[in-house]
Amino acid sequence: MARALSALETGFDPLALPDADMVALLDAAAADPLGHVIGLTGPPGVGKSTLTGSLLARSRQAGLSVGVIAVDPSSQITGGALLGDRTRIRTAPDDAQAFVRSLAARDRLGGLSDIAVAAAILMRAAYDRVIVETVGIGQSEADIGLVADTLVLCVQPGSGDALQFMKAGIMELPDIIAVTKADMGASARRACADVEGALGLVAAGGGWKVPVVAVSAASGEGIGDLLSAIDAHRGWLEREGRLDARRDAQALAFIRDCLRTRHGRIGLRRVSDRIVAHDTHTPFAAVARLARSLDK
Repeated sequence: MARALSALETGFDPLALPDADMVALLDAAAADPLGHVIGLTGPPGVGKSTLTGSLLARSRQAGLSVGVIAVDPSSQITGGALLGDRTRIRTAPDDAQAFVRSLAARDRLGGLSDIAVAAAILMRAAYDRVIVETVGIGQSEADIGLVADTLVLCVQPGSGDALQFMKAGIMELPDIIAVTKADMGASARRACADVEGALGLVAAGGGWKVPVVAVSAASGEGIGDLLSAIDAHRGWLEREGRLDARRDAQALAFIRDCLRTRHGRIGLRRVSDRIVAHDTHTPFAAVARLARSLDK
């Protein structure tokens, strides 16, 4: 896994004649999703990395293999990840069933780069549970939807996050909301009430009621409840036949996003009628094929 991700970081560009073997590997991974992908997002300082570490540890205790992608801010000089998130996520050095990798956000402020999306798809084929933690600025809440089966939005007490997210339309995106730092007591309870109130103003749809879970990575409070909510959401997706549909929609969105990045909306319109249903099973080959047709 480490070698595959290093190859992604150093030489993979889905739009620039990518290596055929890498495309085949990624498409094989996309067609065989073993694990459940949890997207963890929220503003800086909310405690995402510490929460990620707690979810990883509890999942390993349950016997699940876990892969983590920590999307870090990029160095303005090298373009690489600054590794701040990785240092806060602890794993046992000899645990082969837990893997953590930092990836740079690159030119996507708070969002997911093409490489991060590819890495998540690769990890999804190898681990029971994959956690993708984003930088938590601007675009991340929307971009994480390109890979997440379950999107967890983190808010913290006393921040006014719920109101700001409601104004930005972000409260319509998460499947679960985690109020962090639950050990703050009354302040955390008020934050939960604020979030519940904000959710009450968002039009419900799809049949899933977004739960609000108070968690404290420091004390362990609520970690089990959050994992139960994640499992419940996965069960609901599977019962309703929505998991495969969500992943197909993600693959199509990835194809369109890649093409739009290089060729703009006009270029995307030129090839939109050539994007076919089976491209969801081979999204990386589809991007390469369509990009070549636009480059001619």
